[in-house]
Amino acid sequence: MIHPLMRAYLSALGTHMGPGMAPLPLGACTDMLGLDGLGLLLSPTDRPAELVQSHGERTVALEDLQQVQGQGPSLDAAYHGTLLLLPDIGGLTADRWPGLPAAIEALDVHAVFSFPLRIGVNALGVLTGHRTRPGPMDTDQLTNAFGLVDTLAQIVVTTVTHPDPAQKALLDEPGLHFAEVHQATGMLAAQLDIDGDTALIRLRGHAFSHGRPLLDVARDVLARRLHLDPNDIPPP
Repeated sequence: MIHPLMRAYLSALGTHMGPGMAPLPLGACTDMLGLDGLGLLLSPTDRPAELVQSHGERTVALEDLQQVQGQGPSLDAAYHGTLLLLPDIGGLTADRWPGLPAAIEALDVHAVFSFPLRIGVNALGVLTGHRTRPGPMDTDQLTNAFGLVDTLAQIVVTTVTHPDPAQKALLDEPGLHFAEVHQATGMLAAQLDIDGDTALIRLRGHAFSHGRPLLDVARDVLARRLHLDPNDIPPP
């Protein structure tokens, strides 16, 4: 059974009339689901999944790490619509996202749960939670998580397919966590005369090879503190 407080949250989300998506009470949801952090990523227009709301001191770092490596549970769940429940990151096999599990554990994250937002076969985004200790979510926690993502998926579809002229596009909100990555990608593409995909690979490659967050590298590019060599070959 869905927790009464969660039912109230879902009702509020479903009746929100303001611009964009209603702010999700992620702190309360995190506690209710027995997690240490939650991140909501959306990709309703076939663009890469974008972190739009988050809670928890490790959430942004966890999502940034996956952006740097171009792999991970949030990206897989958002792109393929696959549910990924990983109660023990340390127990993953070596061929599952090579190099990523150890980096996640270095953030003191030991369990990750990625719930895809989808309508039928259409993947719209993902709600990813994490814990600093290993262990599965219990039945009630999973029931509440499924209820939350189902409602979020319906709201995303309604917002995108029936937009109010007074509303902003769902992913054009100024609060996007990685908006500066997109801006830096465009700047780098123009500077090096390369396409956007290659420019993003260059940014990720620099962040990965220097052990830096992708967002920090993007900000250095935008501030012109960092100039990438056009002759550098991006990593495979």
